Amino acid sequence: MAGFVAMIVYYLVLLQTFDIFAAKDEEWKSGTATYSKETDGSIVTEGACGYGDLHKINYGKYSAGLSSMLFNRGSTCGACYELRCVDHILWCLQGSPTVILTATDFCPPNYGLSSDYGGWCNFPKEHFEMSEAAFAEIAEKKADIVPVQYRRVRCDRSGGMRFTVSGNSRFFQVLITNVGMDGELVAVKVKGSRTGWIPLARNWGQNWQSNVNLHGQPLSFEVTSSSGRALTSYSVAPVNWQYGQTFEGKQF
Repeated sequence: MAGFVAMIVYYLVLLQTFDIFAAKDEEWKSGTATYSKETDGSIVTEGACGYGDLHKINYGKYSAGLSSMLFNRGSTCGACYELRCVDHILWCLQGSPTVILTATDFCPPNYGLSSDYGGWCNFPKEHFEMSEAAFAEIAEKKADIVPVQYRRVRCDRSGGMRFTVSGNSRFFQVLITNVGMDGELVAVKVKGSRTGWIPLARNWGQNWQSNVNLHGQPLSFEVTSSSGRALTSYSVAPVNWQYGQTFEGKQF
């Protein structure tokens, strides 16, 4: 019996290991990249994912706006991509170094311009709008647009997931940041000390909402990543939590 249990544990570990490496070794795909000029070397702080100040949540210059083909109406927010400049002898840095970015914003289409001259985020283009500092790690800043190869990779985060609560007595919202592994969440539940588990609806980006009044109760969260992994953080927020506060939970 002990040998059978040991075998089951072995195969579970093996499957988990395979799962991690499969997520990390996606095939390279072709796309394009540009950058936006910002004085602090970052991209805009109020992006379409709702993260606010990207430096405060440690995404900073390694953030990117995605074309609609990749943005997927905000469900890709928080996902991580590895990029390298390819096939351009003048603009790509020697050795094709890579950079890892987090999806934090939407790059809107401009159908008044052609997809190869200004309309870089037009559907179905697969395009990344990077910060100037991150772009300079893979290509010459003189370039307007460069061809890239990209792939989804595992997000390596420091510390636990962060839950920022906002709203009022009739509207509860939580912004979830610093998500490891897949980076993106597909389902979120919240539980107060006087409630069962309540599924939250995606408001926008990684903002999740409900009309329930949870004030005056310690809060627990259950999140599910895009690969189906679920993680529960119990009593993340204490009974006296206030709107606008951020709390740290477990990490994948």
